[in-house]
Formats: sequence, C-alpha cells, structure tokens
Amino acid sequence: MAASIGKRNSSNFFAQLWQKNSQNWLLPIMGIVGFLLIWQMLSSVGLLKLPSPLNIISEKSTRDLLLYPFFDRGGTDKGLFWQTLASFERVAKGYSAAAIVGIGLGILVGTNAVIDKALDPLFQFLRTVPPLAWVPIALAALRQNEPAALFVIFITSVWPILLNTAVGVKQIPQDYRNVSRVLQLSRQKYFFKILIPSALPYIFTGLRISIGLAWLAIIAAEIIMSGIVGIGFFIWNSYTNDKVGEVILALVYIGAVGLILDRAISWLQNVILPEEQK
Repeated sequence: MAASIGKRNSSNFFAQLWQKNSQNWLLPIMGIVGFLLIWQMLSSVGLLKLPSPLNIISEKSTRDLLLYPFFDRGGTDKGLFWQTLASFERVAKGYSAAAIVGIGLGILVGTNAVIDKALDPLFQFLRTVPPLAWVPIALAALRQNEPAALFVIFITSVWPILLNTAVGVKQIPQDYRNVSRVLQLSRQKYFFKILIPSALPYIFTGLRISIGLAWLAIIAAEIIMSGIVGIGFFIWNSYTNDKVGEVILALVYIGAVGLILDRAISWLQNVILPEEQK
C-alpha cells in the first residue's frame, strides 16, 4: 500500500514538473531537431558542403571522440574533455585577473573624474583591438605560448568589466552620497555599504559579457599557437588534417561550455544581488 502511494506521488511529481517546464524543454528540443533535419537535408542534396549529422556520427574518428572523451595518449593527443579542460583552465586564470583588475580600475575611474578623462581615450582605443591582433604582440613580448594565451584572454575580457564598473559607480544616486556625508561614514563603510552594492548590477553585466569574450579569445589564441593542448588548437589541427567532422564536434563542445559559463555567471548574479536589483 505504502509502495503504491509512493509510486503515485512520484508520478504526480514528474507530471507536475513536466506540466510546468514542458515548454522550456520541448521548444528548444524542437528547435535543435529542426536545425539538424535541415542540415541533414541540405547536406544530402549537396547544397551544403559539410558532412551531415549522420555522417559525422558514423565516422569512426568522430565517433571515438564522442564516446571516449577522456583518453590521453600523451602530448596533444588527448580526448575532447582534456582539450576543453585545458582551455577552461586558461580562461579561468585570465578571466580572474581581468575581473580583479577591471573592477579595481573601474572603481578608481568611476570615483575620480581626472583619471577618467585621462584614461578613457586609451581604454576606448584598446578595447576595439580584436583578440587575434593581440596574439602576435603577446608572443613577441612574452615568448611563450602559455603566458601569451593568458594575456590575450586578459586583454580581451577586461574592458567590459572595467567600463561597466565605472558606469555603475558613476550612477550611484546623489542621495546616497549625501546620506554618507551626513552619517559621516568612513571610506571603508561607504565602499562596502553603498558603492559596491549600488554598482553590483553593472559589475555583473560586465562579468557576463566578459566571460563570453574570454572564451572566444582563448579559442582564437589557441588556433594560432601550435603544439599546445586546447580546444582551439584541436580545431585547427583537425582542419589541417581534413577532419571536418571533428571540427564540428569540437564546436559543439565550445558552444556547450560557453552556455554553461554564461549561465553560471547569471546564477551567481541571482544569488548575490538583492531582489530589488535583479
């Protein structure tokens, strides 16, 4: 009797869960399936000069990469999990440095009009330089692939954090500043009680934009830098060996990781920000 009640409650729970979230799941699944069907059709009739989804799955090298992502034969001959993990580690280091420097400089620029006027033209100039353009500069200056890749991630992703933080600090209501003066708050209390909470929505906007740019930058950097473990070099190496199916599979990994990183920053924003600032 208890078992039947438990089964009924379990089925009711899943039914309610499906009823609440069916559109959130069903529509994206339908969109993906529709995209794959169109791709399959265009490839089958020869309008698209790429292997079809069925051909990619049936190809042995691609199927092995899909089924065995954790293999490691040494050197750069590793599964897609290790290739992606190596790129992710570089992104984590470069992005963390960009977050620290970007938030710090953004607060400085936002609170000091003289520094803002002096540095804003330089910031606007540097932020428009594409990631690929930084690669030869980084290699020439640092002489090693790893630090050069970290620099490319840093210099690409720091600007949205810096500029959004500066805007957030400048947007602090004058009433808040007046209250801090009336209450004679110390600089430390003003910083943690007024400045940071008020600027947080802008800071998170910058962080969310920058995580996508950091992921784009490492892929671009690794394509140029030969002989390193990373998803970008894996793509270029597969392309030069005419393994387009492997390139497409790696793109799926890149898109999935990029989506996860974006959702992670969004989740962190929802956890940290007060309800009225969301």
